[in-house]
Amino acid sequence: MAEYDDIINLPHPVSKNHPRMSMWNRAAQFAPFAALTGYDAAIDETARQTDVQKDLGEYEQELLNRKMSMLLEHIAENPIATLVYFEPDKHKSGGAYRTLTCQLKSLNEAEHVLVTTDGQKIPLAGIVEIL
Repeated sequence: MAEYDDIINLPHPVSKNHPRMSMWNRAAQFAPFAALTGYDAAIDETARQTDVQKDLGEYEQELLNRKMSMLLEHIAENPIATLVYFEPDKHKSGGAYRTLTCQLKSLNEAEHVLVTTDGQKIPLAGIVEIL
């Protein structure tokens, strides 16, 4: 006779005094013992990809400067423009390229930003293309 043969096929005991604990409550009992709290968030943050800001060539920079000058000549008319700009990441090196179609309101020379009619501020140094 093998060990535990006498009890292996018995039904699971059910208490008459205590109701069965839900799976949620049972899991919650062990939550304080999670040794690596925040580990998943740290892994996700590390895996998140960022772009490297590319330098514009001489020709691209000259073309961008001409388009920017034309745009600023008409800034009082609140022109609609599509801007491609680099937004640095707040948590790690690199960032992301964003494309924004917006109505421009003004140029804030003190902050070196273009201000849109809805209040967004786009840093001049980050603008790489005007469509």
